[in-house]
Amino acid sequence: MAVFSPHLRSELERRVHDRTGRRIRNLSIELAPGCVVLRGQTTTYYAKQLAQHGVRDLLPQVELENAITVTGN
Repeated sequence: MAVFSPHLRSELERRVHDRTGRRIRNLSIELAPGCVVLRGQTTTYYAKQLAQHGVRDLLPQVELENAITVTGN
């Protein structure tokens, strides 16, 4: 079970924004014991995948749920 530091959420947000070029709207990162959940909206599956890699860069072993929705707009 992973224990998350107090600044982890802001670091993850920064990495996701850097990786995606800020293409994730309404980004929300939820931290639970041993799990990270990504939420937000984007227009491409590629940006959704890049967001996931932004988390994996910092937390390669954590359980990750990518709940970012891909919309046509």
